[in-house]
Amino acid sequence: MHLKTRHTFEPNRGSTTRAVGRAAVPVAIFVLLIAAAVIAATGSARPAVAPSNTAPPTITGKAQAGTTMKADNGTWNGTAPITYAFQWRICNETGGACHDIAGATGDEYTLKAADAGNTIRIQVTAKNADGSNTATSVPSAQIAAATGGGGGGTTSPGTGCPSSGGTVAVSGIAPPARMNIDQFTVNPGTITHGTRQVTARFHVAACGGSVQGAMIFATAVPYGMFPVPNEQATGSDGWATLDFQATAGFPVSAKQQLLVMFVRARKSGENVLGGISTRRLISFKVAR
Repeated sequence: MHLKTRHTFEPNRGSTTRAVGRAAVPVAIFVLLIAAAVIAATGSARPAVAPSNTAPPTITGKAQAGTTMKADNGTWNGTAPITYAFQWRICNETGGACHDIAGATGDEYTLKAADAGNTIRIQVTAKNADGSNTATSVPSAQIAAATGGGGGGTTSPGTGCPSSGGTVAVSGIAPPARMNIDQFTVNPGTITHGTRQVTARFHVAACGGSVQGAMIFATAVPYGMFPVPNEQATGSDGWATLDFQATAGFPVSAKQQLLVMFVRARKSGENVLGGISTRRLISFKVAR
């Protein structure tokens, strides 16, 4: 008689393996889904980029007093949205010595009679949430006077002066008339050896009126006390303002009693030694 052998399976009691419960499977899947979402989000994030100019702004329109110039933004890269701000700048005949035109902050600017003989540029500032950047156009062609005088008045034969009076546009003045630097002020009123900033104002007159659009250059003498500021154009009141920042060279000695400045007024496009230009030495008292 054969006896049937009965086999039984006994788990390895020394093993550390555990059966995974049914509840553990959804938890593992959930963890994997979160990890995948994090990886996907990280991989799709776009870096923030401030605006950068790839093609400079441009100006269109005829460079003549009385006409309207139009600005184009140029081409920019950067994270959208990007906004643009404009500032028109008047420069000398070669495109240098530029300064902002007060209130000219739109994308269009109508050239004034006093702009004749100069050039103009547009400065565009692009801005987004990540930063801002500024680019400037090349200068326009030299601005011509308007046909018929462009508001500067006609020139009286033999005098070189416009027949209109009051504020005189520099573009309407010709020899034998000549400009005159007839007034000047300084701030602070009392300059001391410890003064580090000086603001000087100069007034230009000609033909019985205040000259608008004359280019003012000034430098302290001797050189080295104050860096030379950019030329500034006189306004409709005939005044121009220049700011000077003192260097270690001021005062030149413990005995300095005067701050002397060489000042020149010129008409853009003319030889600085001829035409209607003028120059003079001006001094301000310096206290110890």
